Amino acid sequence: MTATAFYPIGTPGQAWGAAEVAQWRSRQVRHRSYADDVLSKIDALRSRFDVLEYGRLDYAPDSYPLFAIKSRDWQEGLPTVLVTGGVHGYETSGVHGALEFVDRHAADYAGRANLLIAPCISPWAYERIHRWNPQAIDPNRSFREDSPAPESAALMRLVAPLSDSVLVHIDLHETTDSDESEFRPALAARDGKPFEPGEIPDGFYLVDDAQAPQPAFQQAVIAAVAKVTHIAPADDKGEIIGSAVVAPGVINYALRPLGLCAGVTDARYRTTTEVYPDSPRATPEQCNTAQATAVCAAIDYALAHP
Repeated sequence: MTATAFYPIGTPGQAWGAAEVAQWRSRQVRHRSYADDVLSKIDALRSRFDVLEYGRLDYAPDSYPLFAIKSRDWQEGLPTVLVTGGVHGYETSGVHGALEFVDRHAADYAGRANLLIAPCISPWAYERIHRWNPQAIDPNRSFREDSPAPESAALMRLVAPLSDSVLVHIDLHETTDSDESEFRPALAARDGKPFEPGEIPDGFYLVDDAQAPQPAFQQAVIAAVAKVTHIAPADDKGEIIGSAVVAPGVINYALRPLGLCAGVTDARYRTTTEVYPDSPRATPEQCNTAQATAVCAAIDYALAHP
């Protein structure tokens, strides 16, 4: 019996080749502007923070400069805080929550920590509201040696000289309804695997490092964010997105073996946030603020427990 197609590209049971990737890429439409939405906000921060271009993505006919924002009063000997957003370009609050943190809160840590914020790691995907880069590669499975994703490789080059000094790394993400309607079916089709429907959690949650968990740190972030937006409950299996809930709003992943951004340094405190913007109980503003609040809570805990 022939398998039923669940995605408009490819043949069920067969992984994509170059032709299918090209067909997928041809269907991607620019919906928003990296220059207008992100670069303009970074420019507005230049009077207060240092801004450096750490790479450039040339995806003809487009070219995207990659920027990181740094503490102007960078001091050797202080712990470093790494904040990343937009690894998946469609996860809007990851980008704008990072920028909100810089604008509203970063100055509070002057003289206490060196801050490095990369707010939009995947600008091509940001504009097209997608997880993948133009080669249908997920940057958040590509933080590894000889990375196939230039987005991931550029960030790894940026943080490599700082890795020993990074105390906390918080990577800002979203889980959306489109994960189930578009991105998971696309992933299964790309890899020639069957699509198995899942459940989208309603609320904020965190992903800790299964190989070096920091449960008290995760709970401090959850407690702070719970004042801004609701925390995702476990499903009927006691899971969130197929992983066991180990504490309210917390699951564990093997960050480094999976090539996830949150595993890119040896930071003692590492976490990935997941905001749910499609909830009727959350506004875009709440989602951005939840991300910024999570960053503050992560830094505050880490500085208090170095």
